[in-house]
Amino acid sequence: MSASPAVVARSLLFNILFYLNVIVLMIVALPTLILPYRFLRPFIRSYSRTSLWLLRVICGTKVEWRGAEKIPKGACIVACKHQSLWETFSLYAVLEDPAYVLKRDLMWLPLFGWYMAKAGLIPIDRGAGLSALSRMTARARTTLTRSRQVVIFPEGTRRSPDAPPVYRPGVAHLYSKAGVTCVPLALNSGLFWPRRSFLRFPGTILVEVLDPIAPGLDSRTFLARLQNALEDATARLVQESRAVKPGSEG
Repeated sequence: MSASPAVVARSLLFNILFYLNVIVLMIVALPTLILPYRFLRPFIRSYSRTSLWLLRVICGTKVEWRGAEKIPKGACIVACKHQSLWETFSLYAVLEDPAYVLKRDLMWLPLFGWYMAKAGLIPIDRGAGLSALSRMTARARTTLTRSRQVVIFPEGTRRSPDAPPVYRPGVAHLYSKAGVTCVPLALNSGLFWPRRSFLRFPGTILVEVLDPIAPGLDSRTFLARLQNALEDATARLVQESRAVKPGSEG
């Protein structure tokens, strides 16, 4: 997707304000690092909502949530497509109390990593094989006992909207051990917030909560069902947004 000078200028302004917003919130929230986690939660939600607001006002990038009523109350696994940085913060606006599974290296970031640890996010060392899966699953199960939602990206890393799927075993391992419902989440964020790019394009990011998958399936059946549901829905959402003529959205 080519970018007009206006898109470039708005993208630059958004990125400046987006990271400035993060820095200001982290400074203001410093006392929460020695307080119980509940004091940090409003700052996390504020980070999500203000970022979405900046994206909408500056770049003209909106979001449409579909099927949010399918998200169960309390503990569940949310298996989300991963196309962009966008879904790493936006889900805080719709989920009650999510805890993301993320690569361990992010936890080493100065200050930001402290907040991720305080928020109970779940690191995984991708190079450690089965032992990493076991540690991740143990932490996730503890998190689920607190009635939180564990968000996991089944492909492990960001993939462009047209990239072929590469699902990793982590989500199936977690599902088989956790004994809770898994909620697939399809989206097309990569069309508007491309990975490895500073550009932010106008339009409407579509996010669709699919039918939950009840616990009890064997890992192979579960993974096949999850992948089929996510890939079919994601392809449909991508096609739907591409069919919208430029400038036809308000």
